[in-house]
Amino acid sequence: MSVTFNHTIIAARDRDASARFFRRLFELPEAPSWGPFTNVQLPDGVLLQFAEPPVEIQMQHYAFLVDEDLFDRAYDRLRAEGVAHWADPHMTRPNETNTEHGGRGVYFKDPAGHAIEMITRPYL
Repeated sequence: MSVTFNHTIIAARDRDASARFFRRLFELPEAPSWGPFTNVQLPDGVLLQFAEPPVEIQMQHYAFLVDEDLFDRAYDRLRAEGVAHWADPHMTRPNETNTEHGGRGVYFKDPAGHAIEMITRPYL
């Protein structure tokens, strides 16, 4: 069997709010949830499991590859909801997207403060 990525647990201040944010942004249906997790399933089967840990949340970086049409719709939602966003990971180019790596990209934070990157072309 080849190796594939199956799931990850993402720390959240409010697991339901974080899951809603990702479902709304990426147009994903609700997924079955259990125990301490509120789950979001990506189209390729990868499961994002949001949980509320009893410790301070450290920022993590998560990058999502989307097609051009979804990028347009998701970027419109970010702007309409007033989500701060940047063209670069150092947050020096606010309210912009980038055209690096032959596609488009944008950086923003999710409700838990994680650094999220949305790109239309993989780096490699």
